[in-house]
Amino acid sequence: MSTPTPPPPPSDLPDGLVARPLTVADAGAVFAVMAAQEQHDIGSVQIEEADIVADWQRPGVDVPATTVGVLDGDALVAYAEHSGGERGDAAVHPSYRGRGLGTALARWMQDCARGRGETLVGMPVPEGSDGDRLLAALGYRHRWTSWLLELPPGVDVSPQEVPPGYGVREAAPTDHRAVWQVVDDAFGEWSHHEPEPWGDFEAVVLRRPGFASWTLRVATDPSGEVVGVAVVMLSEQTGYVDRLAVRRDHRGRGLARALLVDAFGQARAHGATRLELATDTRSGARGLYERVGMRVFSTWVNRAIDL
Repeated sequence: MSTPTPPPPPSDLPDGLVARPLTVADAGAVFAVMAAQEQHDIGSVQIEEADIVADWQRPGVDVPATTVGVLDGDALVAYAEHSGGERGDAAVHPSYRGRGLGTALARWMQDCARGRGETLVGMPVPEGSDGDRLLAALGYRHRWTSWLLELPPGVDVSPQEVPPGYGVREAAPTDHRAVWQVVDDAFGEWSHHEPEPWGDFEAVVLRRPGFASWTLRVATDPSGEVVGVAVVMLSEQTGYVDRLAVRRDHRGRGLARALLVDAFGQARAHGATRLELATDTRSGARGLYERVGMRVFSTWVNRAIDL
């Protein structure tokens, strides 16, 4: 991932606010801003500090060259980053909205992506939120819609039998490369998906804070080969299925549902009382999750602008 000289931090800020590049030590402060934004916009906090730490430890990520923070004294009140490729993200603390910070950060993100040779940059925002309206006003177009779904309390996903010879189990270390390949191949079928190098997968899954061996689930065929994957994340009492993928030539055999049942069961066994996952229009999987009893509780849109 190339990281040429980043654009200077925004200078057209309200009096008393300053901007600077961030460092990995700022992950907690970035989390606090993003959490405040999510609580305001959707009524709950979905981001975890571990998400930021894991993303920033990907090989080749130069945090100071690809991030900027806005501070009021010692307090971080807004941030933006260009994560690489078409990916960007930003957050403004609700108390500091309406002062032009979002516009300044969007401009900085575009300059950063353009300087790295990208022709487009986008980011997810809650549908109808201040961020959604701002990006639309700045000319960002809608690319796809994503949904956060939950399994309501008291609802269980019916067990799913798998064909003879197939099985679902915890992944062994020797499975890790196969897990990465199955996930990347499956997600590679989506539009706008950028291949995930092994080092990035290792950083955001296997070395993510809180990773445990039980959180990586696999489906195997009669020869023992990994043909399906589910990645579980546990945050306090919420179990979240981060990735669910089945190899194309083994679909239609109930493996996705079997992996989902297993993943949710493992999360509950480790203390989860709330079960969630996300999907979007690129995967076409929303119907599957609703058929097993899940319901949408938050809708997001990915908006992007051509550079």
